[in-house]
Amino acid sequence: MAHHHSYSKHPTKPRPAREPATAADVEQAVRLAVATLTEALDADWRAPAGGLEWDCWETLEHTADGLLAYATQLAPARLPLDGYVPLRWQRDRPEGPASVVFVDRAVGAAGLLQTLDAGGGLLAAMVRTAAPQARAFHAYGVTDPEGFAAMGVVEILVHTHDAATGLGLPWDPPADLCDRALARLFPEAPTNTDRWPTLLWSTGRTELPTHGRRTFERWHSEPLP
Repeated sequence: MAHHHSYSKHPTKPRPAREPATAADVEQAVRLAVATLTEALDADWRAPAGGLEWDCWETLEHTADGLLAYATQLAPARLPLDGYVPLRWQRDRPEGPASVVFVDRAVGAAGLLQTLDAGGGLLAAMVRTAAPQARAFHAYGVTDPEGFAAMGVVEILVHTHDAATGLGLPWDPPADLCDRALARLFPEAPTNTDRWPTLLWSTGRTELPTHGRRTFERWHSEPLP
């Protein structure tokens, strides 16, 4: 009876049990991103990143910055519930992203990718060591370690897409990796569509055959029941 009741809200075919996003997912995402982007070390990283107002360099700098910021939220002994750890954000130019992390462009793209790799490693380490019941602030809602892992995965996968588009690189991350992040952050997303296009659709970057393009507003940071 209890088993039947658990699906009472879903009269259609039930979705299989959700697999959580993990620190290993963050590590896999950043490893794949670095491997792909390393193919373009000699490209012009000032090229626009997909449909963004940022160039490819700024976009990945922003990604590394986000990973560091997520790790920082999980780091204090007293976790922040009302705001971000107050690092000072700034912009290199008015249209660029507000960041804490900036990489010396004179070092070249290999240094940028090393910084991205470091951000992924820091976030994975914090997710792995945080207690499951830990909670910390994010602008879209107070979240848990799994939420930070999923957010890190989405930042890496989607912004690598933006940069890869600008650099002329193919980028098609694994469906299972996309699915775990989707199930955690976008529970409203369709489940009968290809996972990577669905993640791009969820973040406002493409249409799906059965769903028009949408404007991204937020994901679901709060822990799922």
